[in-house]
Amino acid sequence: MFKNILRGIRAYSGTLKLISTLGLWKYFGVPMLISFITAIVIGISAYGLSDNIGSLISKAWVWEWGAETFRTISNIVGGIVIVALGLILYKHIVMALSAPFMSPVSEKIEAHLMGTTREHRKTSFVSQLWRGIKVNGRNLLMELFLSIPIFIISFIPVIGFISSILLFLVQSYYAGFGNMDYTLERHYGYSQSVRFVSDHRGLAIGNGMIFMLMLLIPVLGIILVLPLSVTAATTETVKTIYPSEKK
Repeated sequence: MFKNILRGIRAYSGTLKLISTLGLWKYFGVPMLISFITAIVIGISAYGLSDNIGSLISKAWVWEWGAETFRTISNIVGGIVIVALGLILYKHIVMALSAPFMSPVSEKIEAHLMGTTREHRKTSFVSQLWRGIKVNGRNLLMELFLSIPIFIISFIPVIGFISSILLFLVQSYYAGFGNMDYTLERHYGYSQSVRFVSDHRGLAIGNGMIFMLMLLIPVLGIILVLPLSVTAATTETVKTIYPSEKK
């Protein structure tokens, strides 16, 4: 799996050149706008809700001594919870709504890599949108299911630091999953795609790791994250689907 993680990471090299060569920037206008607006809405919501979450957590401390300290810690924890949930919601909302715009991009990259247009499942704008909502809705629930117990681990002394690593890997996996599915939806049904990503989880994690790190770059990160991550995911997914025809 480690080898595939490195493949997913290395796939980002040359993405800007490939996008420019194929003239794909015009396809990213709407997804970039979706990404920017979603980030602003979630950011504003997170700022407003962090204190409320902190206040709820602080009520668990029923004693007067240390109440102020616990309240401060609760506000910090509340902020972390909101940011984590915000990142989870952000990527799934953006990926779901961007599906009809990213699928054609993925198809053009595949045709370039393979030197010809292959026969594949025919999909429409509506079906691509529905597929994006279905896949990312499923991934959102799975990610929350895994993230909640991992977050609880963070409060356990000594081993708590592991939770940050685990959360990052989980978020990376589902980010990469969404990026890979723009290619997979032309080739496989929903269940087959889930199995494909599970069998090649290293690629998803590697792609998603850069995706998540790019979100740490103010403004520019949320604008470029989809173009670069989708291009990187497409190149490696196509090579994996057609292993004997790698270029």
